[in-house]
Amino acid sequence: MIAYEKLLSTIYKKKSLLCVGLDTDIDKIPIHLGRDLEAILTFNKAIIDATKKYVSSYKINFAFYEKYGQAGFELLKETFDYIPKDIYTIADAKRGDIGNTSESYAKSIFEYFNADSITVSPYMGSDSVKPFLTYKDKMVFLLCLTSNEGSKDFQYLQVDGKPLYQRVLATAQTWAGSEQLGFVVGATHPKELEELRELAPDNFFLIPGIGAQGGDLKATMLANAGANKSNFGLVNSSRAIIYASSGEDYAEKASEMAKQTFNEINDVIGW
Repeated sequence: MIAYEKLLSTIYKKKSLLCVGLDTDIDKIPIHLGRDLEAILTFNKAIIDATKKYVSSYKINFAFYEKYGQAGFELLKETFDYIPKDIYTIADAKRGDIGNTSESYAKSIFEYFNADSITVSPYMGSDSVKPFLTYKDKMVFLLCLTSNEGSKDFQYLQVDGKPLYQRVLATAQTWAGSEQLGFVVGATHPKELEELRELAPDNFFLIPGIGAQGGDLKATMLANAGANKSNFGLVNSSRAIIYASSGEDYAEKASEMAKQTFNEINDVIGW
């Protein structure tokens, strides 16, 4: 099954637009798990088991693992392998480089880790993105308007009368169709999210920034114009769910927070 079909199938089967970020920081996991790297895998497995009922996807931020070198890559692989096969996976790796380098990045993400999708930076242009798009059974989420404060440094610059983030979206839409190409649009920009949804009615959006980063869930879902087959936004929540408790009940509390977020999303969109 190609990634696009897998994602749609999982969303409809579970009636879920929730994406949980496994951005695991060893200094933030419950102390009783220990502080060796094996504790990260124990934590991730418990979080997956506790939240899988409510999610359509998991997003794994590579930086939290790569910093440990070889052991970190092993943790990444074991985490990807543990996620149930019917749940969509996003490699939050933010890759993007000249063609042959991107080809190698794509091979790593899609063949070794077997992720369904990847986040990619558009800054170097089409030849840095297209190697990822040669994998017709996978998806790319292109950074469009990010949730961080520094997004204002470049992404709002005017280019021929339009903000750069709109130019990124319009240009990228000529590279691939909606079954392969989605966009990262932060929940901290609900007004801009609404305008981008009008410009890209058929593309999946990956929407980070809910919870710890201050994005408002109801405003985000309304800006995303609800849910239908061609108009989806995956709502990512990481810290608010996985660190819902620092005690021995961490998995139980993560489950409760995932359920709460799941219900809040569905209340807004009428599922």
